[in-house]
Amino acid sequence: MSRIACFILVLVALIGMPRLAAADPLDDLVQKLGADDFDTKIEAVNGLAALPDGRVLHVLNELSSGALYTTSDHHVVVGEESGDGYTTSDPVDGHALGKAASDDLDKIRLNNRLRGAIDSAKGGLLLFSDQRDDRLAAAADALAHPDPSRIAALVKAAVNEKDSGVRAAMERAIAAARLTSGDKAEQLAAITALSGSSDRTVLGLLSDRRAATDLDPTVKQALDQAISSISRRLQLIGIAATIFEGLSLGSILLLAAIGLAITFGVMGVINMAHGEMIMLGAYTTYVTQQVFTAFLPPGWLDAYLVVAVPAGFIVAGGVGILLERSVIRFLYGRPLETLLATWGVSLILQQLVRTIFGSPNKAVANPSWMTGGIQLLGGGTLTWNRIVILIFCFVVLGVLAFVLRRTSFGLHMRAVTQNRDMAAAMGIPTARVDALTFGLGSGIAGMAGVALSQIGNVSPNLGTIYIVDSFLVVVFGGVGSLLGTLAGAMTLGIVNKILEPVVGAVLGKVVVLLCIILFIQKRPRGLFALKGRAVEH
Repeated sequence: MSRIACFILVLVALIGMPRLAAADPLDDLVQKLGADDFDTKIEAVNGLAALPDGRVLHVLNELSSGALYTTSDHHVVVGEESGDGYTTSDPVDGHALGKAASDDLDKIRLNNRLRGAIDSAKGGLLLFSDQRDDRLAAAADALAHPDPSRIAALVKAAVNEKDSGVRAAMERAIAAARLTSGDKAEQLAAITALSGSSDRTVLGLLSDRRAATDLDPTVKQALDQAISSISRRLQLIGIAATIFEGLSLGSILLLAAIGLAITFGVMGVINMAHGEMIMLGAYTTYVTQQVFTAFLPPGWLDAYLVVAVPAGFIVAGGVGILLERSVIRFLYGRPLETLLATWGVSLILQQLVRTIFGSPNKAVANPSWMTGGIQLLGGGTLTWNRIVILIFCFVVLGVLAFVLRRTSFGLHMRAVTQNRDMAAAMGIPTARVDALTFGLGSGIAGMAGVALSQIGNVSPNLGTIYIVDSFLVVVFGGVGSLLGTLAGAMTLGIVNKILEPVVGAVLGKVVVLLCIILFIQKRPRGLFALKGRAVEH
């Protein structure tokens, strides 16, 4: 037989032989997870973490959740309880393997070392996830738990990362890992890289490293400088966050007090039902949300707040006009009787709301455009609902100032305030001006209730929370002065937020009250005093 014929026969024989399937390294490592000793399991987990295979994360999730078992023939499977046995599936490709009796399966045991290895492996895999949030979370975890063994994966992920924010987080995690594992030059470079951060986690890592006793003097000096720099930066961020919180509280007090500045400051009426006007605005918001949910498509729900603002103004303003026409008009010049009468009205309104809506709190959801916030360096957050309320309160104040200064109604209201008899002699309908003024103040209180519904629950007692603070703002700022109301609200808001961490919320309010009492002793008319009806009479 010729050589060519022999070659052909051999080739045909090789082609006809059954091919051996190439071994799957993932499957081999998965089977090692069923070993009896934990060292082999940890070695298998580390091997899985090094594989560029998207199925690895699923396997590790099943392992950490306790869903992996070994069969009687030492094969690793996923087990799910079903009746008196288990439904099993392949941990790699997920195909069903059938039923198994409980006695035929042994759960793969975990210990703390193995769990740590799993968490480290999962974090490394998430660094290469398609989802930005996964990569950012993995970088944050690597920063919080620096591990020199993860440096290579972090460096590789940082090189391939396109998102600048995620890449910066990965670089901080690399520096944190090298803080304790590198030589002197690497440690100094890591400290320099971390010193520009405003993350409290970084400050904690540097402080822990500074506590070590075997530090090089140069490294120790660099750590001191970095800790001092980050601490100062965090202190400034804390001050800014406190000011924002104070302005946010001040905006709420301003919204609650603007209406009172009109009814009490301009008309001289001590309206103890002012808080209930705020409550009516909040419940109007709740009803508006329920109407949108019940009768309109889901996509329209985000617009309910736009409708709730004028609805709250109309409802509270209408109740205010009714209150003025039916009760208050007969009590002008009799402040004590006005106080008692409006206090009784406030109790009636609270009970009416409890009868209609019940006593439990009602939740009002923020529209999607008011959820979330702006994440600050150092861990703070400027929430969108607070920002929107802050802007809204200044818009309301600006519109009210325009109405008072640039409209005929505002002119009439100021004329009646300054001299009622002369205004009546000039043909101004003082009774109608009184009713509309009281309705305007109550309507603004209703809009305050709309805003307050976005930062807390709606309850029958909502108004009582803010009525005392509203009076404090008006008296401190100056009776009848919008500028004084603004200054008083923002001052009290910021001072309260400064005092709360020092002396506590309750004692802080007591200190503020005492300070206002002392201030009123020196300036009885407040910061910005106006000469009005209350002064004339």
